[in-house]
Amino acid sequence: MSGLPGTVPHRLTGRRVEPAGPLDLSGTGRATAEAVRFLRECQGLGLGVSWRAAGAPAYDPGLLSHLPPPAAPAAGHDGWAAWRTGHAHGTLYHRRGPDFVTVLDRRERGAAVRLTLDHPALHATFLRLLEPTPVDALDADGREALGLLAAERLVLACGGWAVTLPPRIRRWPVPCTAI
Repeated sequence: MSGLPGTVPHRLTGRRVEPAGPLDLSGTGRATAEAVRFLRECQGLGLGVSWRAAGAPAYDPGLLSHLPPPAAPAAGHDGWAAWRTGHAHGTLYHRRGPDFVTVLDRRERGAAVRLTLDHPALHATFLRLLEPTPVDALDADGREALGLLAAERLVLACGGWAVTLPPRIRRWPVPCTAI
């Protein structure tokens, strides 16, 4: 078991992953949320992933700059090149504690933000959205929390679906003793 979601067909060879086809990042529904979850989990497990993008995003592609960039960009969209040049491992991730989540966000050059999500609705919604979820399935507190998490750029909400963006890093690319 690789620990990767089975909703995106893929081939795992050692520490490399290759999806069977292009990942839909258009933002038009569940396929985008599943693609983002797949990339997030690859990042968290320290897996190299070679993938192609399909669709021009209907959202700010900078939201995904912490995830592995596409090897082959979708035609007609300039945001992919900035993603490829600006990507660095560990620029956005979360850690979990009892009844809280801490998020480190360094996606913006020269700025680092550390957030602690300890409000019950924020914490619960962040964890629930680790699985792509229809926005309509959230209760009033969940939708309010979704709005706050989206405003902080911690959740991608588009096409009626929402998914948490920061991975839980389980494997860093270098040993901690090498830093």
